[in-house]
Amino acid sequence: MGQKCSCLRRSKNSDEHSKSEVDSKLRMRTINANLLTAPDAGSSAVLGVQRVDLCLADNHDEHHTSHFYAAAAKEALIVRRGEPFRLRIYFNRDYSPSKDAISFIFSVTDDNKPNPGHGTLTALVPHDGIDFLGDPLEWGAGIESHEGQILTVLVKPPATCPVTEWRLDIDTKLLGDGSRSYPLPLPIYILFNPWCPDDQVYMEDRDKRKEYVMHDTTLIWRGSYNRLRPSVWKVGQFERHVLECSLRVLGTVGHIPPAYRGDPVRVARALSALVNSVDDDGVLLGNWTEDFSGGTAPTKWTGSVEILQQFYKTQKSVKFAQCWNFSGVLATIARALGIPSRIITCYSSAHDTQASLTVDVFIDANNKKLDAETTDSIWNYHVWNEVWMQRPDLGIGQYGTYDGWQVVDATPQEASDNMYRVGPASVLAVKHGEILRPFDCGFVYSEVNADKLYWRYNGPAQPLKLLRKDTLAIGQLISTKAVLKWEREDITDSYKYAERSEEERSYMLKALKQSRHAFSRYYLNDNFNEVEFSMELKDDIKVGENFSVVLKVTNKSQERIHQATGQLNCDAVLYTGVGAHEVKTMGFELDLKPNSTEFVRMEVTFFEYFEKLSSQAAFQISAACRVKDTDYDYYAQDDFRVRKPDIKLQLGNGDNASIVSQQEIDIILRLTNPLPIALHKGLFTVEGPGIELPLKFKIPEVPVGGTAAATFKYVPPYAGRGTMIAKFTSKELDDVDGYKHYEIEPRPGDMLQPNGSHRSSNIIRRRTDVIP
Repeated sequence: MGQKCSCLRRSKNSDEHSKSEVDSKLRMRTINANLLTAPDAGSSAVLGVQRVDLCLADNHDEHHTSHFYAAAAKEALIVRRGEPFRLRIYFNRDYSPSKDAISFIFSVTDDNKPNPGHGTLTALVPHDGIDFLGDPLEWGAGIESHEGQILTVLVKPPATCPVTEWRLDIDTKLLGDGSRSYPLPLPIYILFNPWCPDDQVYMEDRDKRKEYVMHDTTLIWRGSYNRLRPSVWKVGQFERHVLECSLRVLGTVGHIPPAYRGDPVRVARALSALVNSVDDDGVLLGNWTEDFSGGTAPTKWTGSVEILQQFYKTQKSVKFAQCWNFSGVLATIARALGIPSRIITCYSSAHDTQASLTVDVFIDANNKKLDAETTDSIWNYHVWNEVWMQRPDLGIGQYGTYDGWQVVDATPQEASDNMYRVGPASVLAVKHGEILRPFDCGFVYSEVNADKLYWRYNGPAQPLKLLRKDTLAIGQLISTKAVLKWEREDITDSYKYAERSEEERSYMLKALKQSRHAFSRYYLNDNFNEVEFSMELKDDIKVGENFSVVLKVTNKSQERIHQATGQLNCDAVLYTGVGAHEVKTMGFELDLKPNSTEFVRMEVTFFEYFEKLSSQAAFQISAACRVKDTDYDYYAQDDFRVRKPDIKLQLGNGDNASIVSQQEIDIILRLTNPLPIALHKGLFTVEGPGIELPLKFKIPEVPVGGTAAATFKYVPPYAGRGTMIAKFTSKELDDVDGYKHYEIEPRPGDMLQPNGSHRSSNIIRRRTDVIP
């Protein structure tokens, strides 16, 4: 059949078929399309179809579809587009070409309004001979033989035909005496055709077609990168109801209009969404817990057949699945439809949640991982699919076409165009860091080649500091089943250049530059080292004092002059880093001579920040800078807090005073006004052991440079360690603290001396007579 089809294409320009004849046949198609709704004339003279031999065995063998259950059970005609199939028609009388007209009306079964313009309705008038069945992108029909009441024809669906279930009506008409219509009782399934060079999914290699289209069992690699584990998966694309389910879900779940079901790009993108249950109640429900009650544990599935049969019957998502289950089912549907597909395992696969092309791990000041901020993750392994097709939608790039393997991933991880799906993403585009190519190349790039970055994270208002980068951790041992062999094939080099190679780093930097995410910019900055920025803040600034924000800028180049522009900002914020009020901002521009250092200084006075100061005296200092004629952007934030004064507490006669349980002492509180303005409506509040209710002391006014003071009598209630706490508030200055730790000695009578020996000081009889 393939050889015959080639002859048909070579005969396209034969003299016996003129342009006028082709135009005439196109007009007849339009006329005969109306026969779908035309009533039969009822004349016995009109040629009638008694039966149609679909030549199932020959057609299925020629179209590589004989393995399908529906084909073996003779429940449907299953053919592939771009190649002709044979029909043998038996009439109730001899067929006469001079007075009998015959046409074939093909329409998509589930299209409510099939339309010739959408490619879901067509009317064919077979012409004599089969040397030319029309352009590869058009329907064609020709009469192969005619013997009395038997007519044998070849029908060729276009190589772009919608892949779906079709209905065939054979219309007959007697010139001047009415018409009849014969509906074919069996459905016709038209599939993608990887054997046809005109099909977008054409795969030239014979062994690969066997492996990626015809083989119904495969290996899925699981485990971990240091202990690889292959597991067998029954693809089962030919089993009962699998094809019917695969065709149906394109419309019912994937919502692909019939006119677009011939586009493998659209189909592949729909498959990556409809195999999971998110968004559209698709085939499988994911579950990454250890509770699989109410369903089947992902590890217990052995193949796709039971899953698809259950979904076909119930139309409800099947429980439960993880990545390799999603991949197995997608491979089954793709192969059933005729799209070459294989299952891919990537060890140490990254899940980049922020499109930064980096896996960002945040570490606090104590070197503990911050789970709330660390949203990226690395999977021991992740399984997805590749499907084979041409990508005319992507055009021609720097490295040629984007044809070949395309990544599709049905595991719901991140939304793409508001649905949980991935792909199809050209593997070639991924390898060359073209992260902006549709669809989802950036996400796949991160999965296989993200750099793992460790950041010091001290809060939302502080700068990220890159502690370490690991360029080798992500995307190891990318694996698939070898062609016609039960062993692993390593395909890592199809996704990226060798680690540490110049090419790999070059394409990584290219990808990072295309990313708009802040983490990417920070990381890129780490690779530019001619100009170095650092903020310098004096640590001990007391409230009431002026302070300076200093940015140190160093040009480390020995030859090149750099220009740096930017601005410094000072905002008053709450301690959570929110509620910012701008205090001051200052722009700058520097000409940096080679091997020189400049300082940018912004002075902030007390009167500039006083009215905006929060109770905890917190500021957010930031610097945003750019080096002209480079891609280098610097941005850093730092928390800054002016120090408030401490309340001084004096117990008794001072530091050497003896504090004894139940013995009264004097307590003195002192606070010096640090502000260049007077304090009004001051209040000391004191708490400590034995003080049942807080003590309060009012201070009406504290002049500039003056000291607020309060004195009271205190009786420690017991021996042991105590802490006294004081707080001062005023209209101009609040949230000022002071405290004092002290040891309370026991009275001589509280010491117990059994057997004439002293007891250790931590065994003290506590007295309960407290004197406030």
